Amino acid sequence: MVSLSPAKLVINPSPIFISNPTPQNPFFFFFPICSPNSPFFKSKLSSSISCLPKATNVTTSSTHPEEEEEFQVLSAVRSKYNDIVIVDTPNSRMLLLDSTHNVHSILNKGLQKWTGSYWDEFASLPAIVPKGPIAIYGLGGGTAAHLMLGLWPSLQLEGWEIDDILIDKARDYFGLSDLEKHTQGGGILDVHIGDVLSPSEDVSGKYAGIVIDLFSEGKVLAELQEVETWLKLNDRLLLDGRFMVNCGGIGRESDETGHQKSMDDAWIQNSTIQTLMEAFPGKVSWKRMPERNGENFLALTGPLPDLTIWSSSVPGPLSENVKRWKLCESSS
Repeated sequence: MVSLSPAKLVINPSPIFISNPTPQNPFFFFFPICSPNSPFFKSKLSSSISCLPKATNVTTSSTHPEEEEEFQVLSAVRSKYNDIVIVDTPNSRMLLLDSTHNVHSILNKGLQKWTGSYWDEFASLPAIVPKGPIAIYGLGGGTAAHLMLGLWPSLQLEGWEIDDILIDKARDYFGLSDLEKHTQGGGILDVHIGDVLSPSEDVSGKYAGIVIDLFSEGKVLAELQEVETWLKLNDRLLLDGRFMVNCGGIGRESDETGHQKSMDDAWIQNSTIQTLMEAFPGKVSWKRMPERNGENFLALTGPLPDLTIWSSSVPGPLSENVKRWKLCESSS
């Protein structure tokens, strides 16, 4: 679960509940695990999410009863594709989407920009792909783009998002427009609005790497459960290019089958990684975020990189994190 403490955003096993509703604040919020496969933020509303008033102030009680922190709903709108809620705290800002109200972006306000979640992992991709543009499919509020350009200021990023209203909100509240200007190193984010899986976007050999973070209603897009989709997307990569994919958590069916033999083949429980293995046999690696960080599965295509070299190419927390990638192998 995610606890929004006054010091920083941390992951805790216990949920945070907003204080009791009042006539002025008739909403009750629950913050569970930070994972697109399990809700981070659920709201019990007397009417639809679009009826949330702007700048709604709410107060939370933390794991320490004497500590309280104010939360503010800066914006709550419904677009063609999403229920969009933007929540502000003194230390961070969060983007919550669709009826599950999962967190799709976090922007920390202090000097510490790392989130401790899967967005950080995406920032390690440029170290192991050829020179060339990198795409982000599922831009959201731009958390991954912020981290990637902060670490690699000469990077040419192309961010794709289907929801134009979401992009407008990201520009207003998450500093996305700052990324659309050239950095001192020449890097930039070019934002594209549209269906990135459309055949009209099939351009051969365009990207050195593609970050994929595509969800709808808390689930990985159904198209990403099809081998044919991955084979078509693979044509968009340069030679030796790679995908890095947020594969969500464990599907209900996989959870019930209980066919995991060991921690080394825990990836078998994730249907998206299974599909990737069908598309690229022997060339898929995986890792799983710790429980305190949401338990998302991540996948990486291509040969398993030299983890020592990769580790030395990235800073701080990423240096240890990249050592946890494993080649997908079954113990059976």
